[in-house]
Amino acid sequence: MRQKIENLKALVNSFQAKTADEVEALRIKYLSKKGEISLLFDEFRNVPNEEKREIGQLLNTLRQIATDRINSLRESLTAGSDCVEKQDLTRSAEPFELGARHPLSIVKNEIIDIFSRLGFTIAYGPEIEDDWHVFSALNFPPEHPARDMQDTFFIEKQPDILLRTHTSSVQTRVMKSQQPPIRVLCPGRVYRNEAISYRAHCFFHQVEGLYIDKDVSFADLKQALLYFAQEIFGEHTKIRLRPSYFPFTEPSAEMDISCNICGGEGCPFCKHTGWVEILGCGMVDPNVLEACGIDSKVYSGYAFGMGIERITNLKYQIKDLRLFSENDVRFLKQFT
Repeated sequence: MRQKIENLKALVNSFQAKTADEVEALRIKYLSKKGEISLLFDEFRNVPNEEKREIGQLLNTLRQIATDRINSLRESLTAGSDCVEKQDLTRSAEPFELGARHPLSIVKNEIIDIFSRLGFTIAYGPEIEDDWHVFSALNFPPEHPARDMQDTFFIEKQPDILLRTHTSSVQTRVMKSQQPPIRVLCPGRVYRNEAISYRAHCFFHQVEGLYIDKDVSFADLKQALLYFAQEIFGEHTKIRLRPSYFPFTEPSAEMDISCNICGGEGCPFCKHTGWVEILGCGMVDPNVLEACGIDSKVYSGYAFGMGIERITNLKYQIKDLRLFSENDVRFLKQFT
């Protein structure tokens, strides 16, 4: 009896299995009611009384060893199958590197966040537009020379359909669809037929803002833009407004900020003036309000617009506009 137990014990310790079916076959052969270990328990009744204590302990130990071995084989196979199931066989063998947000997206989101604190909501519109929303509604008469200020991509054989030259077209859509108070921010891509160089591109990105309500003044515009400049460039930033001309605003102005590189003392970047232009702005022309169905005698408003590339250049001192659209990983990694 002892020899049988020792032989089975050695056999149990050598158990091997490659599949779950093989593990189950071992369990049935040795641990089932008619298994070999169970048959030894049947023989136990014939063991002399003086040996039953010792033999009983050996049998219990054998059954426990067999149970543990079979459970161990089953767990190892289950763990292996889970590992295989979790493997993505379409995944590249090369490790993936995490990307970074594009600098234009970083700055756009920052601009949106700043103006959202002032109550501005976001509005979007189509990039392929009609002449009315891009020009006519914004006080550009058909033969007005101001149309020549923006070289436009027109859709072939459809002279009234074009790629928008500014996101002001979104403002006209908003004004046509809702009555004041209106306070919207319009980010998006725009297109102009310009030669590509380090300082110009045929497409770029803008953020324009519009606020229309009763008793809106130029002072409101100045305060909003001062808040924006100090939030994005630092609390010591100063602004100045210079008279300018835009067909859709009157009066109109261009806004400069104190150079954030030299602190306004003068450097090559600001051409030793201490000031850098960042946006255009003004009070919405009454003709624009009337064209969009808003009573200009009751409501007034201001508008402003800036190039996201321009703001990004100032924040990160990027000197070549082409870098923004070339997808050079070496450039983009700097913004991780």
